[in-house]
Amino acid sequence: MGAVHLCLFLTLSLIAISTKAHNITDILSPFPDYSLFNSYLTQTRLADDINTRQTITILALNNSEMSALAAKHPLSVIKKALALHVLLDYYDGQKLHQISKGTTLSTTLFQTTGNAPGNLGLVNITDLKGGKVGFGSAAPGSALDSTYTKSVKQVPYNISVIEISKPIVAPGILTADAPSASDVNITALLEKAGCKTFASLIISTGVIKVYQTALDKGLTVFAPNDEAFKAPGMPDLTKLTNAEVISLLQYHALATYTPIGTLKATKDPITTLATNGAGKFDLSVSTAGDSVTLDTGVDSSRVAATVIDTTPLCIFTVDSVLLPTELFGESPSPAPAPTPEPVTSPAPALATTSPSPAHANAPSPVFSPPAPPMSTPERAPAEGPAAESENSTSDIAAGDVKAPALLKTVVTVSASVIVAVLLS
Repeated sequence: MGAVHLCLFLTLSLIAISTKAHNITDILSPFPDYSLFNSYLTQTRLADDINTRQTITILALNNSEMSALAAKHPLSVIKKALALHVLLDYYDGQKLHQISKGTTLSTTLFQTTGNAPGNLGLVNITDLKGGKVGFGSAAPGSALDSTYTKSVKQVPYNISVIEISKPIVAPGILTADAPSASDVNITALLEKAGCKTFASLIISTGVIKVYQTALDKGLTVFAPNDEAFKAPGMPDLTKLTNAEVISLLQYHALATYTPIGTLKATKDPITTLATNGAGKFDLSVSTAGDSVTLDTGVDSSRVAATVIDTTPLCIFTVDSVLLPTELFGESPSPAPAPTPEPVTSPAPALATTSPSPAHANAPSPVFSPPAPPMSTPERAPAEGPAAESENSTSDIAAGDVKAPALLKTVVTVSASVIVAVLLS
């Protein structure tokens, strides 16, 4: 029964996991009233972050409200504003009217960025008189001037999309000046984040100019900290040619704006600034919870922290220098385990030296034919540990013979139970 329960548990777990996958772009596509809202979720890469979350509520704005918000602010400010409209909890129309004590604070995607001091990244949800539900910033003194309008789409306890009457505005979120790409000092940011060695290298090689050129359309940098350049096994960069060092530094950047949510959603290898016809110079991304790891084929490195995330620029620190296979070769494969030698009875030793005089006339050994088998009297059951050991060995041997049949039976029963459960 243990095998049956295990198979059933794994099957139901896979079904449960598969129901959690969602794509906010596809969910909103059939609703033209939210086409502009949907477009900005994609442009700001918030859609990628939303799709990596398992339980979430989207406070959607219709095209009229979204147009008014977008017309007055740059994309980096729009991203902050929309992040405040993504709740990290599930709310549908029924739950909104059943809030305990009539009011609650909900964490938003903006709160997870680390750029929301105090309660700036929280939303106040209050069940108002007359059947209305109000939304507003959790910052003290903020008004509940946005209300629940209607339900748009729900996948119960996974994702909910509801419409609210107007944008939720946290104090200062729309008035803060967004730095333009040309005003950002990349090397100053890197030095402040503990990446002075990396900053020095991109300046001395001129790669900083490549970064600045790419910044106009989008740039993401993975900057190794100073300790990474001192780590055991770190190659001696002085043995590389100048062209190879430039390729190495370009390998640490992408020609796109790729925030952490987009990295988490990435399935295929990503190209870097070093990618060219002579080599792929790509990176693979793996995710475990909120941890993101970059794999080069030679080594891997964890994305440690976000230095800046403001459209169109992202800078992350990483724990180690990224070593591309094009410069440092493939990661060595583990050596195959040695094949065990077959166990055989030792052969009679052969003389390799001349016999001593004492044995010179000794007759050659004669191998007698085996004695005829003797009838063995039936033994009485033995007692003690030796008997238990002997009986266990016999049982194991018998079990080995019957194992394939037993396995076939278990698999058949498991499959039957799973099919029955799925069809019920």
